[in-house]
Amino acid sequence: MASLLSSFARFSLSSPPSPSLLPRHSIISPLPAYSQLRFAGNLAPNRVKHRKAHKGRVPIPIGGSLKGTTLSHGNFGIRVKGNGTRLSAKQLQSADTALKRKLRIVKGAKTWLRVFPDIPVCIKGNETRMGKGKGNFDHWACRCPTGRVLFEVGGDVSEQLARDALRLVADKLPCKVEFITRRDGPRLGTLVLPVGTKSGGPGVLETLVEEGKIPLVPEAAPPVAEARA
Repeated sequence: MASLLSSFARFSLSSPPSPSLLPRHSIISPLPAYSQLRFAGNLAPNRVKHRKAHKGRVPIPIGGSLKGTTLSHGNFGIRVKGNGTRLSAKQLQSADTALKRKLRIVKGAKTWLRVFPDIPVCIKGNETRMGKGKGNFDHWACRCPTGRVLFEVGGDVSEQLARDALRLVADKLPCKVEFITRRDGPRLGTLVLPVGTKSGGPGVLETLVEEGKIPLVPEAAPPVAEARA
């Protein structure tokens, strides 16, 4: 009798637990935090010294600096021809994607991005009180003066293919650009200096004008009152 009672005591009326539909170690991630949005994307700096920055202005090389106006890695490239502008990370990313998609048919083709968006741009919403420093982070941007090389192409790429690929890049950018090769010299504003020029200071420009290597800049027209007199 005792053995029969012990046998019935082993039975349980509770059903075994059903397996969960979700994986055992699955964790539902919350919404992306502010820091994740700020440093999202390929073209974003790992760390910055200041969270916000002034809008600033595009630098003008008034001292005659030619840094960043010639090719350094590839054989072909594009540089800013018109006025300096501010380029966002989204614009540079779309241009870089279009360039790589065009050149992926060539084995060994290489591309270089010569600028990097490391300046935080903040925006303020509507009906915001006056004052600076109240905007939230929106995107990253970089300042590109006149003559700055943006993209370079190298490897086993023909000049015609490089022109076609960089033309697609120019369509993605909000500024005027020009196609350059190793045969093109540095650019100082509206002047294209000879190949090998290291600086564009006042003395260098005067020497190049005297030698006839660059055209003489025409003088400004006299005022209307003086012309009539």
